[in-house]
This record gives sequence, C-alpha cells and structure tokens, in this order.
Amino acid sequence: MGKTCIIAEAGVNHNGSIELAKKLIDVAVDAGADIVKFQTFKAENIASRKATKAEYQQSNMPGENDQFSMLKQLELSEADHHSLIEHCNKRGIEFWSTAFDTESIQLLLDLGIRKWKIPSGDITNYPLLQKIGSFGKEVIVSTGMCTIKEISEAMQVLTEAGTSKENITILHCNTEYPTPMEDVNLLAMLSIKKQFGVKVGYSDHTKGIAVATAAVALGAEVIEKHFTLDRTMEGPDHKASLEPCELKEMVAAIRNIEVALGDGEKKITNSEIKNVVVARKSIHIRNDMQAGDTITESSLVMKRPGDGISPMKIKEITGRQIKHNLSSDHKLSLEDLV
Repeated sequence: MGKTCIIAEAGVNHNGSIELAKKLIDVAVDAGADIVKFQTFKAENIASRKATKAEYQQSNMPGENDQFSMLKQLELSEADHHSLIEHCNKRGIEFWSTAFDTESIQLLLDLGIRKWKIPSGDITNYPLLQKIGSFGKEVIVSTGMCTIKEISEAMQVLTEAGTSKENITILHCNTEYPTPMEDVNLLAMLSIKKQFGVKVGYSDHTKGIAVATAAVALGAEVIEKHFTLDRTMEGPDHKASLEPCELKEMVAAIRNIEVALGDGEKKITNSEIKNVVVARKSIHIRNDMQAGDTITESSLVMKRPGDGISPMKIKEITGRQIKHNLSSDHKLSLEDLV
C-alpha cells in the first residue's frame, strides 16, 4: 500500500486569529501530517444575511443565529494567507485551503495553489465546479449530504470542464459534527470507488480516531480530519475536532496500518520463523516400541517441538517397521524406520 495523504484540517478553528492559525500549523507539523488545510471565503459571497446556522453550529457557537455574522469572524485576509504560507514553508508542511467562492478561487490561484478541494456544500455548485474543473489539476471532492447521482453529476461537470478522472479523488463524508457512528456508513467509500473507478478517501467528522484509521485499512488514499488546540474553545467545529495529542496518535496509527497491510502475499514472516519449531508438532512414539514392531496410528502421538517428521506425513509413516528399540515420547526420525 502507498502512503496515505493525511490532511490536518485546521479549517476555521483559528477563530479569526492569525497567531492561533500558526499554532495550528505547528501542531500539524509535530503530528506528522502531510498537509495543513484552511478555508478561504468572503462571508458576503457565500451566505445571505438570512441564512441560519446549522444546529451543530448554533450549539457550538451560541449567539446570533445567522451564518453571515459567524463567517465574518472567521475570514482570513489575503495578508493572512501570505503569512500562513510563509509559516508553512518555514515549518516544512504543505499549505492548502478550500475556496468557497469564485473570488477566493482567484486568490488561491494568485497564491500559487494548484490543488483544489470541493467542499460537501458545493458539490451542487455548478459555477464553482466548472471553474475548478477548467484548471485540469488535482481535485478532491467531499461528498457529505450526497447521493451517488449527485456525485455523478459533479464528476461530469469536472471532467467536461477539463479535469481527467485520474486527477479526481472522492472523499466519503458525513457533515454532522460530530457524526454519529450509525451514520458513518464507511462501506459507502468502497461503493464510490467501484461506481466511479477513482481514488477514494474519507473526510472524518466522528469523535476519536477509530473510523479514520479503519478507513485506511479499507483502502482510503486520503484522510482529512479536523483538529484544534482545545476542543472546549468556542467555534463551529472545535467539538468535533482532535486535540494535538490525538492528531499525533491518528497519524501514528495510520502509518502503522500502512505497514501492517503488507503486500497481500501469505507467507512466513521473518519475525515468526523462529516460532515454527516451538509451536508446531512432530510425530512422536506414544509408548515403548521394540525393533521390528509395526507402526500404527495408535502408536503415535503429535507433540512439540516441530523439528521432526511433520504430522502431515502420518500416512507415509504408518505400516512401517521400527529399526531399533524406542522409548515412549521419542521424537521419530526417518533413521528409526526400516
């Protein structure tokens, strides 16, 4: 198995603070993530002043119930983006951000971003899909709240605009924060892979790291997971995010799973060769036998160690005669036979 791309999703967990955002970058680096991702948007471009918050957003960020006011607090300026990219370069991690509107797409283009993310809420946003698809670059598509038909339609827009299927990765996703276990439906990721013949991954909003690591075991090539400095902070996504030690634990678990999956060939491994003799059995004599006695199955017993005649050869041994006297519990060898 190849290396899983682990995206540490800082998202809007910086709460509008550039210093907090830089600390999140440091956490992603220390955890060993491949990419740290933020969100780029202008509140006035993505939400009307009448748009209400999702239930989880209202619960996690009490106060006014309109999305616009919430989003306005979480915007990153162009200067912020430059500062964050500089910090990522300094720390040796890839900066990435999701554009939620066409103005933000242009900003990311100007900043040199050449990999694109379609968020779940924009999988039916034809103009955004068409714009990003026209670049012909790598695109990762989140599919929360989606049907197979909607994914198919989005794929069609992207490919007709100029992006090859080989450049598209589809992430299975559920947009409830946190996602209840009964709604994860992780096997849908495999259905997506079979249906569209593309690379797949998982954008995880469950509590903990179990589901994300299970997704890797099932074949996810990309894992995206929200993280925060402190889950008790006020903000829409903190409660469904990993804290620093948990992010590090998730990365380590995924890397272990990559190694553990192996190459698929069933064989004796180097670490267990020494256990073959200890754990397997050989053919032994059950009771004392005299020279000339004929071996029957009842005169034999299978015991450890396993460095003698294999019990799989018992039919080749029965019916043969003993060459010399043997004591009970003797490990039989071919030299003992006439």
